[in-house]
Amino acid sequence: MVRLLHPAALMKGNALIYVTFFLCLSLILSSCGQKTDAEKTKPQSNPPVLVDVIIASSRGIQNTVEANGSVVANEYVELHPEISGRIVYLNVPEGANVEKGAVIARINDADLQATLAKSRVQLDLYQKTEERDRKLLEIQGINQADYDLALNNVNSTKADIAYTEAQIDKTIIRAPFAGIVGLRQVSPGAYATPATIIATVQQLDKIKVDFTLPEQYTSVVRKGTLVDVQIDAASKTRRKGLIIATEPQINQTSRNLKVRAILQDGNGHPGAFVKVYVDAGADKRAIMVPTNCIIPDDRNNQLILVKGGKAQFVNVETGVREANNVEITKGVSPGDTVVVTGVLFARPAATLQIRSVKNLEKTSEATQ
Repeated sequence: MVRLLHPAALMKGNALIYVTFFLCLSLILSSCGQKTDAEKTKPQSNPPVLVDVIIASSRGIQNTVEANGSVVANEYVELHPEISGRIVYLNVPEGANVEKGAVIARINDADLQATLAKSRVQLDLYQKTEERDRKLLEIQGINQADYDLALNNVNSTKADIAYTEAQIDKTIIRAPFAGIVGLRQVSPGAYATPATIIATVQQLDKIKVDFTLPEQYTSVVRKGTLVDVQIDAASKTRRKGLIIATEPQINQTSRNLKVRAILQDGNGHPGAFVKVYVDAGADKRAIMVPTNCIIPDDRNNQLILVKGGKAQFVNVETGVREANNVEITKGVSPGDTVVVTGVLFARPAATLQIRSVKNLEKTSEATQ
């Protein structure tokens, strides 16, 4: 006997079949999607870094050291009053020449002049008393103690007069040497103290240049050596300077030696910036690389060499510097392939692709 299912039960069974089918299909599609995503996220090998290189080789360089310096006047002074008081006379010819000993300013000395006059009157009286006592002592009219007291009054008053005259001399501000007066800093009638600047006087008949050199060049700097000084950066003209002295002690902070030279010709403004070129010895041959391909580190400078198509970072030591190149004294040998562009993108042991081999001179011109 065949048992017929109710239509509602039949529809319910079909629904279960459909649900089961769609669940299986979803699982299949999900696994395929995960496989596709995994294939997409699978790491790929990094492409090689494009770089330009130069072949390290020895070339002749001028062993000239470039240093920074400043123009210094032959003599320079700030005029200050030695005592405090009101300025009653002022003669500051701004920008003009003055002779040595010319009076620049005077401080009110009325009180000192009155003290001086009083001391001179007392001296006259003490001198007359001393003369009388000396005659009396000769005839034993007075004892030695009375005469010594009279003589002491004379000498003491003379000392007071000398002191007052010295104070009066301090009220006069004079030019200590012949030179050019700077700008006036005070006005007549102003109250001045020893900290007040009246004006400046500079002697410009000789121009000095102070500059510093690294301590390794102390052996090439001697008194009487000529150096080239470039004062005008626009014209780039150089003038000769004669080294006259060096600071005995090297600066412990910068490890630099301070040197002073006198310009043999030409003028300059004190305080101006100059470039000084010192011959450090005979020309030599050295390996030069562009300055911008050196990677500065906390302790060392580094270059990137190409070894077997890979980037190799090496520590180097530098020497003489030119406008755009620097000497490599240690770390690179002739024939090494040095990376000059793409330095920032290279990593240790990274694969490098050489785009071109450049010439050092053309590379230097391109960076100017």
